[in-house]
Formats: sequence, C-alpha cells, structure tokens
Amino acid sequence: MPEQKYRWKNREIREQIDVVSSKSAPTLILKNGTYLNPYLNKWLSAHIWIHENRIVYVGQKMPELSEGIEVIDCDGRFLVPGYIEPHVHPFQLYNPHSLAKYVSQYGTTTFINDNLFLLLHYDKKKALTLLDQLNKLPVQFYWWFRYDLQTEIQEEDRILSPDLMKKWIEHEGVIQGGELTGWPKLLAGDDLMLYRMQETKRHHKRIEGHFPGASEATLTKMKLFGADCDHEAMTGEEVLQRLALGYHVSLRHSSIRPDLDKLLKEMMDRGIDHYDAMFYTTDGSTPSFYLEGMTNKLIEKALEKGIPAIDAYNMGSYNIAKYYGNDHLIGAIGPGRLANINILENKNNPAPISVLANGLWLRKNGEDTGNFPNFDWGEEEFTLGWDMTIDDLQFSMPMGMKMRNSVIMEPYSLTIDNSLEQLSTDHDESYLALFDRNGNWRINTMLKGFATHVQGLASSYSTTGDILLIGKNKNDMLNAFKRLKEINGGIVLVENGETIQEIPLQIQGAASTDKYEALMEKEKILKELLKERGYKFPDAIYTLLFFSSTHLPFIRITPSGIYDVMKKTVLFPSIMR
Repeated sequence: MPEQKYRWKNREIREQIDVVSSKSAPTLILKNGTYLNPYLNKWLSAHIWIHENRIVYVGQKMPELSEGIEVIDCDGRFLVPGYIEPHVHPFQLYNPHSLAKYVSQYGTTTFINDNLFLLLHYDKKKALTLLDQLNKLPVQFYWWFRYDLQTEIQEEDRILSPDLMKKWIEHEGVIQGGELTGWPKLLAGDDLMLYRMQETKRHHKRIEGHFPGASEATLTKMKLFGADCDHEAMTGEEVLQRLALGYHVSLRHSSIRPDLDKLLKEMMDRGIDHYDAMFYTTDGSTPSFYLEGMTNKLIEKALEKGIPAIDAYNMGSYNIAKYYGNDHLIGAIGPGRLANINILENKNNPAPISVLANGLWLRKNGEDTGNFPNFDWGEEEFTLGWDMTIDDLQFSMPMGMKMRNSVIMEPYSLTIDNSLEQLSTDHDESYLALFDRNGNWRINTMLKGFATHVQGLASSYSTTGDILLIGKNKNDMLNAFKRLKEINGGIVLVENGETIQEIPLQIQGAASTDKYEALMEKEKILKELLKERGYKFPDAIYTLLFFSSTHLPFIRITPSGIYDVMKKTVLFPSIMR
C-alpha cells in the first residue's frame, strides 16, 4: 500500500496498457516458463511480461519491442507466486525488516502481522508512520489489530482508545482483527470487544480466532460472533471440526508447536482431501526456526506427506490471498498482479533459485542480489533511568509458578526457604520478579521448572516490555539488571558476577537491529547455555515472552500482579517500590 490514493496512477496503468498493445516495451520477460495457474489448478507454459512492478501479460506471445528488455529463459523451471505468511509476530527478537530480508531469500514475500508490539511501545502517530515506511520495502506488509492486549495492565483503556481503534480499523494496510486471545471475555459479556468486532465486519475485514482446545459449542459461538479462521487446531480431528463449522484453518508449524507433520497425517487418515480452506503458518517462531526459510519449509513438508503439488503451493499463496480478498494483487501469477514470483528448479523443491518481489530481484540464480533496502528505526533508545537494590529482591509470597511446558504455568506451594541469597542447584526452583520498566512497581514470586543452574538472567524482552529477572543468585540477578541498563535493553545471562551471554535489543528493548544471521547465532548460544543449565523445554525465548500473557493457563505474572487466568482474578497484586 503506497502513500498515494491508488496503487497505480492513471498514467502508470496507461503505460501498462501500451506495453500489451506493443506501443512500448515491458521491463522484464520470463519466457518459456511453466507456471502455476490456481484458477485452472494446472501447470501451464507461458511467457510472462512484467512492467516495473506489475505483471501485464501471461500467454504465448513475445513482445514486438524487445530492445533493452531483460529476458530470462525459464525453460525447465517452475514459476509459483511469492509465498505468503498469514500469521506473523514480527518482533520476536528480530524486526519486520530483518525477518523479511532474510526469509524473502526463500520465497516468502508477503507478511500479515500482529500489531501488539506497536500498540504497547509506540504512540498512534509513530505506529502508523512505521506501517507506511515499511510499505516502501519490496515485500508486502499487511497487519491485524488487537481487541485486547493479551495481559493485565492498568492502561489498556488508554492504549485501546476508541479513536485509536478507529484509525487501525480504517487503515488500508490492516486487513483483519484479532487474534481473539480474549475470547473468554467476549463470551462473558464484553460488549466493547463485540463492538470492535462488529466494526471490523462493517469494514469487510476478517477476524482471526485463537481457540486452543475449544469445544464444538464454543467454536459455534465464536462463528456467530464473527470469527473466520483459527490457527490453534492441534489434531486432525480439530481441523475437521473447524472445517465442518465453516472456518478456514491455518495449519501451524512453529518453534513451540511443530505440528504440521502430525496434522497432515491425521487429516489424511480422516479422509480430508480438499484443501481450499486451509493454509500454513509458522505463528511467529523465534529466529533460528527460520534458518532454512519460512513458508517453503511447510510446502516441502506437505509435498513429502503426499499432498498434491498444486494444493501444497496454493496453501502457501493463493488460498491466503483469496481468503483476504487480495488475489487480484498477490497469490497468483496473472495480468494485473504484483510481480511476486518464485522460480523453482523443480516443483518438488519449493526453495526458489530466484525471487522476484514487487518487480525487484531479491535472489537470482541462487545468489542474494543485495537489492533489499535498509531500514532506519530511528534514534529512540530504550533506557532504564532507575536502579535496583537487594531490597527489591525479597521473596515472601507463599506460592509460585510451575512450568508445565515452554509457556503454560500452574500454581504450586513453596516448600523451600526462599529468603536465601543463593538457592541450591539441587532443585529447579528459582527467583522470579517482574519490574515496571519505569521502576514504579514490582511483583516477586518463585519459578519452578525453568532451570537448575541459571544464576542471573535479566530481560526487557517480555509481553509488555517490563523487566523480567530470573535466577538462583540475587547478586547475579542484580548484575544482570545492571548490564541490561548498560546495553539499553535486551537479554543478559550472568554467572559468578560475569556476563556469559547477552543479546542487545535496540528497538524498545525488545527487538534487534542486528543482521538476521548474527541474531540467530546469539539466540543459539543463549539457548545452548540455558539448556546446559537445566532448561528442558523447546523454546526459552517464548517462555520469556509469555510469562505475562493471559491468553494461556493457568497463572501469569503481570503488571497487575499474579493473575489467575481461569478465575480472571489478581491473586497477589504488584507493589509500589
């Protein structure tokens, strides 16, 4: 979505018409290619004419005017639309630019993004300005807007003010509402959320669900409220149930829920062989999950499971574009569409040798062209203008949080002495505290199951951007916080008074401006160090992110205090410092 009112000005469309009329030449020809036509569900041979960033002709003719045209012979190659990721959390240590720059090399060139980070960290003007700036990149960014903040904070009414919601709903780059992590509130009578959903529908935009483990009755009620799609099916039976109720289904394969192989097998076992209402998502996985690409890896898995090739590719492109009503622009190779095309050596290998995005070569003949522009995140820094003392690390709460897996926490009763400066490494209980990023309040409890030997970890990477502290040793926890201040936000791991690993996060203390490859290496080292010190779950980065997320059971540590998700009650409030 460019800043001008229309995607192409009248003059540009007239130029495109002149190309087809042989009055002027296109800028690029892909000749002799075999391309996927989703409207016929066939592979067809054709020459493809491109003028600037738009496909203007697909057929058997070559242009009469050829001087100065770039011509690529695609004989023996297969051409598919640029892949689309429909469910991106674009600030998972990486940022939208660094993620897109990296995974576009593997063919994913359209991203539908969560706006939660922008709501929590930027004012309205800055957030919407960032949307416009990101749209100047050669890939396509679309967004969804939240109905709730996925945690318990006192400023939610201000952050989700009616004026702000109106601006987001009406923005042309915003194509859906959700995800509906707060659906229990909706069922309990939250008419403000229902009003926002009604406004979403009035603007002809989709609503994304979030319904893990939901019953048929709940799914039916959510359909009546207006939900269109859900990405939380964890079994083939749950996929079937959602399809039967008229949902579209995103088949998830992520760093904490790598379910696609299981889902595809169980779907096939249940006789599901029609895929038009399904697509894939990696659901905002952490950096190293994308080492070998994004959507291409999911298409690869589908092909390996025996999904017909056309269906496998459509689930990564056309099905998504059609669902959002954007197949006139993306998701297909045809006249009028943006020139987002992946060139494959064969249709059984979805990793492209060449990638064209918005008419610009991002990858060509197996090499990065270096054409992806840089992005300036500005000079604004995350700063901590306050100090922490040993008095802040007093732990007297009679209960703590026990990890069931990477992200689900349940309450447990303490049996150890938590008044010590140093906890034993013979057990997996640690100190846990959440501090206001401005230093106004804190909440201290215990954490069971995180690790046995992590001495001090500080993180400004969290749901709300507040400061998490975890560890066995209070002095190492203080030292981790001190180092966190020095690097202006990030994740710091300290042992015996020394920093053994850190990931600076320059964007609001929660996302990195580093090159993607460098970030992956830092993440890999941190995860290895945590694993060596007793962390036993799949994804420690998601653990840090979701400590405060109230869409997950059973208890969370939030700015309001220790929160019982099922009872919707603060058990122990945060205290002023």
